[in-house]
Amino acid sequence: MNIFRYKEDITPTSLIILLFGLDLLVYFSATSIAALCSWFLISIIFKMYIGSWNHHHQHVNTFHSTFLNRLLEIVFTFHTGVTTNLWVLHHNLGHHQNYLDQSKDESGWKRKDGSTMGRLEYTATIALTGYIRGFNVGKEFPKYQTGLVGMGLVNLLLLSGFFFHSPLNAFFVFVLPMTVSYLATCWTTYHHHSGLDSDDHHHASYNVMNRWHNLLTGNLGFHTAHHMKQGLHWSKLPAYHQTIRSKIPDHLILEHSPGLEGFFQKALDRMERQILGSDPLKNHLK
Repeated sequence: MNIFRYKEDITPTSLIILLFGLDLLVYFSATSIAALCSWFLISIIFKMYIGSWNHHHQHVNTFHSTFLNRLLEIVFTFHTGVTTNLWVLHHNLGHHQNYLDQSKDESGWKRKDGSTMGRLEYTATIALTGYIRGFNVGKEFPKYQTGLVGMGLVNLLLLSGFFFHSPLNAFFVFVLPMTVSYLATCWTTYHHHSGLDSDDHHHASYNVMNRWHNLLTGNLGFHTAHHMKQGLHWSKLPAYHQTIRSKIPDHLILEHSPGLEGFFQKALDRMERQILGSDPLKNHLK
């Protein structure tokens, strides 16, 4: 019997677990600041994207087994700084229900006076309030709140053990990447909805069609589709997007992510064109 609920999760999950294995190898073997810094700089490129896969997992669990899901969430926590059920509470039961109402949205991009936050202000606000808002949503969903607190304590205990054994290695291999990845997640979610004040789901999300973006994030660029059907597995979002595309305004369809992450996608596009002599974006949209 397949332990995965969807076969499409096998490859990304295996790579994420492999990366955690490499983390442990570096943690237990690195003896110099240079080695630790080098691993941080190499691994953080990938860990900043793992937040998307943590997000997908907490919408649609990866395994049939609850025990295996909790183990995977430990790995996700040490990569992204986001523990079990925080996405469920803050995002699924909070943001998804309230994103059309900025007075309630847990990931709100408006200030109290109705003006739009800048990206840095939004990132700082969501990062500082993320766990608090998730916990508060959990007051109405005690089952998930208990999981948030319980697994949070498990992860804190594990992290404390790593610190007790080797503080310096624990900082560079786990704490620093967790912090940067958490902030990167807050940073990138800004462009999903900011400035889109609408009561129509088809008009309330930006969509990124860049193939590299969707490969690295598990089709998170099909964001309107995700909000229309948040329980739909990430692998099925492109097909559903096609059924609603005519209702999404053209200005909400982007070729690349706004901000710094878009430069990375453009660089990958150029690299692929040089290698294959083709336009990956046009090929993707055919």
